[in-house]
Amino acid sequence: QVQLVESGGGLVQPGGSLRLSCVASEDSFNPYYWAWYRQVPGKEREQVARVTTVGYFEYLDSVQGRFTISRNVGKTFLQMEGLQFEDTAVYYCNAVTVSGTTATDYWGQGTQVTVSA
Repeated sequence: QVQLVESGGGLVQPGGSLRLSCVASEDSFNPYYWAWYRQVPGKEREQVARVTTVGYFEYLDSVQGRFTISRNVGKTFLQMEGLQFEDTAVYYCNAVTVSGTTATDYWGQGTQVTVSA
């Protein structure tokens, strides 16, 4: 079972930047897509960004133009610029592999991002 490990979260002032990383336990792990989600207490987890193997990118409207997802074999990154109070959340890395008709989800443990003055 592939494990995903996130890093890069922390405390940042409004307008600041952070870069989240997610590394798979297998160097050759190359899922159909990588995604980043976030969740705040009392709310559902929401997808922030996604990138597929064919280079299709998708962003949550509120982060469009500020966040950039990228991928490499075995890892994904989320570059976050212009952070706002509303971006405070636990961020989770997600990967989905597809084999035939079976899709498998992988999740990281989450990393806290706090935007505060």
